Amino acid sequence: MANDGAVVRQAESVPLPGAGTDALDAVELLRQRLALALDFDDTVIASRWATRMRPWFGVAKVGLELFSAAGPPVVAELVEAGFSVFVDMKLADIPTTTRRAARVLGALGASYLTIHTCAGPSTLMAGVEGLAEGADRAGLPAPVALGITILTSDANAPAELVRARVAMARDAGCGGIVSAACDLSEAKAVAPGLLAVVPGIRLAGTTSDDQSRSATPAQAMRAGADMLVIGRAVTAAPVPEAAAASIVEELTAALAG
Repeated sequence: MANDGAVVRQAESVPLPGAGTDALDAVELLRQRLALALDFDDTVIASRWATRMRPWFGVAKVGLELFSAAGPPVVAELVEAGFSVFVDMKLADIPTTTRRAARVLGALGASYLTIHTCAGPSTLMAGVEGLAEGADRAGLPAPVALGITILTSDANAPAELVRARVAMARDAGCGGIVSAACDLSEAKAVAPGLLAVVPGIRLAGTTSDDQSRSATPAQAMRAGADMLVIGRAVTAAPVPEAAAASIVEELTAALAG
């Protein structure tokens, strides 16, 4: 990361495709559908990656690793930097604890927060309510609670479990779900109106690592994804900027037909 400064300046000067307001609007809409997974244990490194990938990603995901290392301030820092922040805490505790934690995260400015459906409907509802309360008290826009369905590392989850957990998220008031691309047909049949967030994204021909239920960007988008969570496919790539540009090109083609 020694040359981060030069890389950031280069990335920020990358010309956006097309010309005119319509083209710029389309680029921004696509950026808001791409979440960069900042899976690092250092705030400075995470911030550098967020800045470096800003031309392609409008959402920054703070997961357990970064939140454990940096704490709540990292959420505020990323919001201040202009990102929508996706706090991926997968809350799964008793309802009172979940409500209180979600309230704190809502007040910090999180745009998205994950709550695990395995914790049950009471916990899900408490998290949804707490998240809204926190944002409202801070005078912030209403955030979106995302129900975690099945982890992408789980290769053997039955379809009926997917359907049950999606229904639980819907009934608890979640605005969206987190689901593997291969489960989206089941999920959309149960709750077509929920935002579908898909992790486990890998480029064609690359290793899936521990993501047993991975998909390429185009596969996920064609399956019905509304937002893609992308981490190692970019951050572990030999040339991250080229990988990000390739993803945008693939998605643009997929969305065009």
